[in-house]
Amino acid sequence: MPVLNRIADIAPQAAEWRRDLHRNPELMFEVHRTASVVAERLRGFGLDEVVTGIGRTGVVGVLRGKSPGRAIGLRADMDALPIEEITGAEWSSQVPGIMHACGHDGHTAMLLAAARHLSETRNFAGTVVFVFQPAEEGGGGALKMIEDGLFERFPVDEIYGLHNMPGLPIGHFAIRSGAIMASTDRIAIEITGRGGHAARPQETIDPILVGAHIVSAVQSIVGRNVDPIASAVVSITTFHAGTAENVIPQSATLTGTVRALDPAVRDQLEARLHGVVQAAGEMFGARTKLTYVRGYPVTLNDADATGFAAAAARTVAGESRVDADTVPMMGAEDFSYYLERRPGAFIFMGNGPSAGLHHPAYDFNDDAIVHGASWWVRLVEDRLGAG
Repeated sequence: MPVLNRIADIAPQAAEWRRDLHRNPELMFEVHRTASVVAERLRGFGLDEVVTGIGRTGVVGVLRGKSPGRAIGLRADMDALPIEEITGAEWSSQVPGIMHACGHDGHTAMLLAAARHLSETRNFAGTVVFVFQPAEEGGGGALKMIEDGLFERFPVDEIYGLHNMPGLPIGHFAIRSGAIMASTDRIAIEITGRGGHAARPQETIDPILVGAHIVSAVQSIVGRNVDPIASAVVSITTFHAGTAENVIPQSATLTGTVRALDPAVRDQLEARLHGVVQAAGEMFGARTKLTYVRGYPVTLNDADATGFAAAAARTVAGESRVDADTVPMMGAEDFSYYLERRPGAFIFMGNGPSAGLHHPAYDFNDDAIVHGASWWVRLVEDRLGAG
């Protein structure tokens, strides 16, 4: 069956909810207005429980079906990005320097639409836990909610997430079992040499030279240490050193990103980076220090949960519009923290020919709401069965 008629009826109102959120974006954990709006709507829908303040500003809604059964979690993210919007849309951000450039406003609206439909029908056995999360954009809001007792206070057997994808046609879905998004880690490399006059380099230990060798050498980690079948990224993205053209500086600092689709490759990258940075310093007589900060883990979809998510997508979209073996991405998602603790799956949904995520011209496509919300409902009713 295609998208649900009742969801199609709700979709125009959900689009208004989405545009209201878009006009009033909030960053990281400071999503106070957004969380208040979400909680108010969930209470208005008649959910059995609505709890705020989980993971600082997260909202959890609990809906029980017509009879006891399993429990599944459904997650939407709520935070925006520190980007100045250039869409020119009537519903453009009213907050200077902040916009919903990743579609979290749409994710929230779709899950609210699904919550409304499910609360009206309760055509399932068991419990649905709606998780509205802050701070996906770099703050690790998922981990904060978990540390605040999310799964102890609201037990679930599985958890699912959805994200829009620019370039994928409206009404299409993409998913894969196993790694679908990468881990993302940050590195900072401090190099201390011996500064001096640029005309007498023999009296110095040039940290720029050391840094240049490090930039070149770290590329060999992916090219010569990581299995060519595996995927990995090591990118040095900043290089700061020096203040004048005739002075060899005393120190230099490099920063960058490290990404992998396999936890074992992630470990390998970290170990080799320490070795390369140390060796480069020893080669030139400089002191080097690598600070390696782990960020979001690999997003690993459970095989069974992936099958359930793909089946629900086929019910909504049709066989030809579901790619169940999509190419993984080197971007990262803090939904990965949930998947470390519970089986589940993360799926992509088409946003049509929009600007890319995190671009100032990006906007969530309201035509996608009916498809995403219908997928949520189908997933619940298929996994939990009739009440």
